[in-house]
Amino acid sequence: MEWYRRSVITGMIAYGMVSLAYAAEPLPPGALAISKEANTAIQQMGKTLANDVSFKARTIRVYQDSSGDFLHIGHTINVIARRPDRLAINVTGDDGASKLLYDGKEVSAIDETDKKYIQVAMSGDLDKVMDEVSERLHTDFPLADFLTSDPAKSFLTGVISGKEVGTVTIDDTPCRHLFFTQSGGTELELWVENNDRALPRRLVVTYRALPGQPNFIAELSDWNIGVKAADATFQFQPPPGATRVDPASLEGSGGIAGGATTLGGRKQ
Repeated sequence: MEWYRRSVITGMIAYGMVSLAYAAEPLPPGALAISKEANTAIQQMGKTLANDVSFKARTIRVYQDSSGDFLHIGHTINVIARRPDRLAINVTGDDGASKLLYDGKEVSAIDETDKKYIQVAMSGDLDKVMDEVSERLHTDFPLADFLTSDPAKSFLTGVISGKEVGTVTIDDTPCRHLFFTQSGGTELELWVENNDRALPRRLVVTYRALPGQPNFIAELSDWNIGVKAADATFQFQPPPGATRVDPASLEGSGGIAGGATTLGGRKQ
């Protein structure tokens, strides 16, 4: 699961989804030590999310400052996805505001705080475009696995074990608490609603192999399954006074500001 891929314009999408775990390859069928209960919950979740969706996420990420101290940065992220090829992500947080839009023909990434933006011609479904955005713009989104054409498969990619811990209540909704491990030292905790929809309500990712064992925490809410979003939702209009940045300037720099970025956090 790719939860760690990277701020087109500093702070736009920071410390994002390296596939939630070091881009591990899927294991052969039958090799996963995942309990029936955990697998059933993920398959239910995947079926629900394989629709047009919108949701809100409040996230906290850990990042290391110039002194080597581990600090936390918070973001609020609003996502609208219309399959197969429309996406709008709006981020506000401690390091500013940013936006990423895909209208089926072009990806636009905007740093609304520094008033800079880039536009790159792209086409294809959301799976293809999110991979291309990661590679070409050095930008990632920590919750991208929920938006692929097969969310269950994406989430379980690289997972080597999984179980159901128990049930808890989140905002008056009974939820199943699931725990997964990935090769590469990453642990995933996921809380999904204890019903047929199995909507994700909380995610915690812990990177045990990284210095300080940092983590990413997301509280998910305001789910709208089957949302009807107009074309205008995904179309880009440059903010007044904004400066366009040449995408070629990103080559070898890791991002517009010289550092890779992620929607909703700071790079580790």
